Amino acid sequence: MSSRLYRAVGLMSGTSMDGIDAALIETDGEGHIRFLDFASRPYDDAFRADLRAAVLKGAAAMERQMDDDLRAVSRRLTILHAEVAGTIAKGADVVGFHGHTIGHRPDRGWTWQIGDGALLAQLLRIEVVDDFRGPDVAAGGQGAPLLPAYHRALGSGLERPFGVLNLGGVGNLTWIGGGDEIVAFDTGPANALIDDWLHEQRGLSFDENGALASAGDVHEEVLQSMLDLPWFDQAPPKSLDRQDFGIEPVRALNAEDGAATLTAFTAETVRLALSHVSSRPQRLLVTGGGRHNPVLMRMITERTGIAAEPVEAAGWRGDSMEAEGFAWFAVRKLRGLPTSFPEISGPRQPVVGGTLHVPS
Repeated sequence: MSSRLYRAVGLMSGTSMDGIDAALIETDGEGHIRFLDFASRPYDDAFRADLRAAVLKGAAAMERQMDDDLRAVSRRLTILHAEVAGTIAKGADVVGFHGHTIGHRPDRGWTWQIGDGALLAQLLRIEVVDDFRGPDVAAGGQGAPLLPAYHRALGSGLERPFGVLNLGGVGNLTWIGGGDEIVAFDTGPANALIDDWLHEQRGLSFDENGALASAGDVHEEVLQSMLDLPWFDQAPPKSLDRQDFGIEPVRALNAEDGAATLTAFTAETVRLALSHVSSRPQRLLVTGGGRHNPVLMRMITERTGIAAEPVEAAGWRGDSMEAEGFAWFAVRKLRGLPTSFPEISGPRQPVVGGTLHVPS
């Protein structure tokens, strides 16, 4: 007997802090995945500033402790998610709500996503699943990345081995070999440092089309100093907080050279990441906002020797992929299927993550 098919909405607010993505899919939480709809909304400058302040506070915290400012940002974040989800959620059975990560410290036994799943369920009048990462950390995992399980489901028909590179605020790599063998881990900062540099130097949220980086030169001595960290040699599973790396090493450079050097740093972290997989992927499919940066994509191709292709080349949807993944995870929660795995994020055993909120 075939499994029931669900209409599920997934919501994602990524570490780049650019806005909210909402995707509607039809899925059984396994191999059946049919894309139905997508909506997106950028954050306005005022809320992005509040969210940035929340991220800085969360990254500096020694433990998860809400204060009035964080509660206000969490509530506003939830309301904004409800507004975006409401445009595509008619007839949906469940919503997968990631929230927004403001702190990620699996070494201290916690990961912290703000956003109120119970409030979202009330606003949408739909069941909501949130807190996918916390149970993974509680079981000894890194809590990230989680999406590689969805990449494996999407890529069932692709020739192997292949890689999926997610270039959000933080980068992560999924390598899938024969027999569904999988290796997945964070690679380092992807867009985070580039975005922070543009914010500081030009008051912009990102380097559109890599324009600033294309006008600069890479300072290889600065780049090598940034790469000289034990973390890059550490075997997976491993994950990062957005604030684990900073722009201080390029502060002596001009705006253009700083952008070029930070872009090369992201490309180099991908090259180093590939040393942790058993064979070179035949394809490197790139998702996340970084795939829109032609300078970054060119540098990854040059430094890894593998052509970096946007995931659209495989018929996937890079703008909605993370949101789709959390819709898929929400259905897996309803079915009692694992949402994280030892070979991906490192928990002691497969974990059925997520907390279900039912509207009263």
